[in-house]
Amino acid sequence: MEPRDVKTIADAMAIVEERQLTHIKVGIFDNDGIMRGKYMSKAKFFSSLENGFAFCDVVLGWDSKDQLYDNTQYTGWHTGYPDAPVRILPHTCREVFEEDGMLLFIAEFDGEAAKVCPRGALNRILEKADGMGFEAFAALEYEFFMFNETPHSAREKGFRNLQPITPDWFGYSMIRNSVHSDLYQAILGMAEQMDFPIEGIHSETGPGVLEAALAVDSAASAADKAALFKTFMKILAQKRDLMATFMAKWSGDYPGQSGHIHVSLKNKDGSSAFYDSTQPNTMSKLQRHFLAGQQRLMPEFLCLIAPTINSYTRMIPGFWAPTHATWGIENRTTALRVIPGSEKSQRIEHRLGAADANPYLSLAAALASGLYGIMQEWEPGEQVIGNAYDQQHAPELELPRTLWEAAQRFKQSEAARTMFGDEFVDHFAASREWEEREFRKHVTDWEMDRYFEII
Repeated sequence: MEPRDVKTIADAMAIVEERQLTHIKVGIFDNDGIMRGKYMSKAKFFSSLENGFAFCDVVLGWDSKDQLYDNTQYTGWHTGYPDAPVRILPHTCREVFEEDGMLLFIAEFDGEAAKVCPRGALNRILEKADGMGFEAFAALEYEFFMFNETPHSAREKGFRNLQPITPDWFGYSMIRNSVHSDLYQAILGMAEQMDFPIEGIHSETGPGVLEAALAVDSAASAADKAALFKTFMKILAQKRDLMATFMAKWSGDYPGQSGHIHVSLKNKDGSSAFYDSTQPNTMSKLQRHFLAGQQRLMPEFLCLIAPTINSYTRMIPGFWAPTHATWGIENRTTALRVIPGSEKSQRIEHRLGAADANPYLSLAAALASGLYGIMQEWEPGEQVIGNAYDQQHAPELELPRTLWEAAQRFKQSEAARTMFGDEFVDHFAASREWEEREFRKHVTDWEMDRYFEII
């Protein structure tokens, strides 16, 4: 049996027996899209498949550095960090890269914890889509920088003067991907083995930067694949004494790192809900409503798309990241790029997405905002033709400039509470406020250079 054939609990047990595994890997994703998990004994795994298991809910109550939130209601010192119920998802079975037959299964929080679980948030949006008669499809693409560094060397250098694997600006370089073909082939092979196939991979503009576009799939599977890609791309790199970073921006000298999200909807009969050959740019009425929701709610949902302090350093003019909630037809200077095509390819690219976002939440935001637009029958604003950076835009299209501001907009959003639920909105907004407060405890290199002597 192949991992792709596993669909049921019985299938999961059968493949474990077939491989004679004594232990199995199980992982779950936290607020920041970081995969947390363990090796689990076969007996425990079989029991958990049928009955679920308990996982400390601290992974929903701490940040990317394992520091505990002090401002959340769902979990904290006031609750004692109890175990929360978790279910294993048999259909997520994967080979584990370079672990000789080991299997990995994704899990998700259940019960009350599902209300604040990132994968649970996406599930709720997909349930709403289903109730409206749609199936959502998505494909995510990531830019990431690769360095000739290890976790130890990067820290010894204080994360300064890091050496990219290649120098200079070599976008789409045949030289770079041929000289480093062993690395590219390893990435492509891992992606096939672990069932997050890559549609295309190439060098981007900047030293050591690559871009990988994952193949389209149903939205839930696309999010799983994106989250696994980010996790195991870092693992592949470190196994080769390299490091991959998905920070939104690691240097002021180079463009930031995107995590663009391509989305489309199908009707229950399999036809495209976005395509209408009789309309301009083959945009159906539903696609216009969906686009309008994405545009109007982008400022309110931004902290799901841009969830870190660093996210906001990327959103400046001229560096390929949008600064307003704009849209255009095949326009890469706008936040939303409508891609006309056939029944199969008509879609919207959400270009504000960055590489640092949790794939479950960035995709949930892109879909929830569009679905809300359909529910409200909104119409998009005027499309941008030409360079969006050089044009004036309506005040309501301006995006929050800091994570704190974005968290406040999210917390106050009626649409967010309708689509995601009060528990999730309050919890995630608090987690972003915590992130901003942690940042404000620190003095940056810029401040030292600017003020130390002269002020």
